[in-house]
Amino acid sequence: MDEIIALGFDALELGYHTTEEIAEGVLRRVRSGGVTVDSVHAYCPVPVGAPHGYPELYLLASLDEDERAMAAILLSRTLEFAVKMGAKAVVLHAGRVFLKTLFREINTGTLAEALVEEAAGPGSEKYRGVLAKALKLRTKRVRKYYDGFCLSLDTLLPKFEKAGVTLCLENLPSIEAFPDEREMIMLKQRFNTPALAYWHDFGHGQVREYMGWIRQSEAARDLLPFTKGVHIHDARPLMEDHLPPGQGEIDFAALDFFAAENIIKVFEPASEVAPEALAESLRLIREIWQ
Repeated sequence: MDEIIALGFDALELGYHTTEEIAEGVLRRVRSGGVTVDSVHAYCPVPVGAPHGYPELYLLASLDEDERAMAAILLSRTLEFAVKMGAKAVVLHAGRVFLKTLFREINTGTLAEALVEEAAGPGSEKYRGVLAKALKLRTKRVRKYYDGFCLSLDTLLPKFEKAGVTLCLENLPSIEAFPDEREMIMLKQRFNTPALAYWHDFGHGQVREYMGWIRQSEAARDLLPFTKGVHIHDARPLMEDHLPPGQGEIDFAALDFFAAENIIKVFEPASEVAPEALAESLRLIREIWQ
């Protein structure tokens, strides 16, 4: 924590690799006024019995009722932890719409392979055909995931409202990821409460753009009215993300609307990124968004 503060950061997000032992030390620092925790990434701390932290240990948007129940239990535990830390938000990977059929499986990997093989970009006719099939199957299946997820939110969101903490659904770099941009808007229309919000991950959004699913700046602006926070990192084609800003291709100037004070800003570099590179990327973002 001392190292992080020394680099120029003034708050933390506690990730899903945070153990009970680490959490105890962080809490002591929080209570002494030495550091602030703005957000917590579910599931945190690492659940007892889990071999390591993993954000999709159980999926709240699942067709399996037992899995949804376990996800709700762990998410409630994460909420209690967030309250203890004084955090404003809990970030969640909500779920996946699995696209496997009896005869084949369409997934992000097969789409990436088709895009690389085509070597003509996401606008090529062959790739658009493969993508159309994936989206058609996803649309056919997503309603059951959506309905089950909403049942879970009916129980969970009152807890978040009472705690004054926001449940934030993160965009993910896969065609299976739930909710997608359109589904996030539908969820906010159904649950008109500040306890539910969107969390935008820059690298994930850029991967979605590389794959031809969205234009990141346009999608992010559409979701801005109910965006609580962002994960900041850079990306290069096709799926290389969690780079320090300035070492990839993201146009951060086009995303400067995230500089608003009400947006929680979290840098999320890969573990191998050097402290000096992270400090430089912080300086760069501050310069671009000043």
